[in-house]
Amino acid sequence: MWAFDGRKRPDFAVAPAAGQESVWDYPRPPRLAQDSRHVEVWHGAQRIAASRRAWRVLETASPPTFYLPAGDVAMTLLQPAPGSSYCEWKGAASYFALADDNARGQVVAWSYPRPTGAFAGLAGYLSFYPGRVQCRVDGEVVRPQPGGFYGGWITDEIIGPSKGEPGTGHW
Repeated sequence: MWAFDGRKRPDFAVAPAAGQESVWDYPRPPRLAQDSRHVEVWHGAQRIAASRRAWRVLETASPPTFYLPAGDVAMTLLQPAPGSSYCEWKGAASYFALADDNARGQVVAWSYPRPTGAFAGLAGYLSFYPGRVQCRVDGEVVRPQPGGFYGGWITDEIIGPSKGEPGTGHW
């Protein structure tokens, strides 16, 4: 079994070409990286968010997750949703659903209201599930990370394989 040592990606990982990032080159524990690209979130023809002030969380074996400041999110289009989860790195998460009767309360976003010290920059930021709403980075439509729970954002620059794909349950 392969164990990440921080120096070498595993043999099964795809080697990145110029302009690409391998999820196997991201650190564990994860780190925050500022991103000034134009990030948008849409539900049908309605824009939920637009920002050039995003944070990306970069974690071994997972596509990046983009977080947008609440000030760049149309919070009137969202409502708190039941449920919570806990991340060993970021702390307790809370969830949001679309405030649209037709959306049937499906969770589309989450945040860490009181993130742990290393992730304090995420306070007041939300991330969105690209499989439930349309997310874009500089106009490119994001593909969702495989698996129902994960919220990674896959763009053409991201290569893997990544957590959530078939046969990766032990990662």
